[in-house]
Amino acid sequence: MKKITLIVFTTLALISCKTEKKANNKLNVVTTTTMITDLVKNIAGDQINLQGLMGSGVDPHLYKASEGDVTKLANADLIFYNGLHLEGKLVEVFEKMHSQETKTIALSDAIDKSTLIGSEYFQSNYDPHIWFDIAYWKQAAQFVVNKLSEAIPDQKAVFETNGTNYITQLNALNSKLETTIATLPKASRILVTAHDAFNYFGKAFDFEVVGLQGLSTATEAGVQDVQKLAAFIIDKKVKAIFVESSVPKRTIEALQAAVKSKDHEVTIGGTLYSDALGDAGTVEGTYIGMFEYNVNTIVNALR
Repeated sequence: MKKITLIVFTTLALISCKTEKKANNKLNVVTTTTMITDLVKNIAGDQINLQGLMGSGVDPHLYKASEGDVTKLANADLIFYNGLHLEGKLVEVFEKMHSQETKTIALSDAIDKSTLIGSEYFQSNYDPHIWFDIAYWKQAAQFVVNKLSEAIPDQKAVFETNGTNYITQLNALNSKLETTIATLPKASRILVTAHDAFNYFGKAFDFEVVGLQGLSTATEAGVQDVQKLAAFIIDKKVKAIFVESSVPKRTIEALQAAVKSKDHEVTIGGTLYSDALGDAGTVEGTYIGMFEYNVNTIVNALR
């Protein structure tokens, strides 16, 4: 059976023009992760036809394009994606599309690379989870405003107004989270999760962050990793560890069992949203709602 990437390449190569008419003469815009879909929706409103590839609970590190995605990508005028190899299986697709008329835009291009967290173990050499630094997400928001304004100049005023309003909301979110986190003693600010998705969060809000797996969920934790982290939890007297919505529970459950085998207890403090938002139509299905939920869950479990 042919690999899906080959199907994508073949399909794109055969398309010399859009096969689907733009509804209401609006641009077709495709986004990858749920965080990016929510961001573009807040800025563009109903001025575009917006479709997201990934849904709630989807792991972008392992995501592969489906046949339905091929159609969405083939008919897109703009594609917004995270970059920094977050969408590992789609990187080749986006590189291929540079030769097509579709414009692919990586939100990570809005960020000064010298300020990013690096990793000798990750192929891009940067941590791709930039949405967990609200300052970066504000830069990404302005970047989207600029790119949409270039693509649809007559709607520039709308995008700028929406962008300003959204950045104001992000500023309010940051202040609210700082107030909540201030109730947690510094010694208790140790966040243990399934994989290293929260390093930017830790840097922004002064948490020590430890992930059982690496920056990508494609990297599996071994027995030694579990035992080493179990010893860390016992030594630091960590009260709770956390499951991630886009990562199987078994990794954290194995860690909890390893701690228990050493005659210590650690609770599972709840499920955090890491690489995807919650269900559409819920508060956690928005970036702001997700972030507030995560912080409340973390603080309540570790307090």
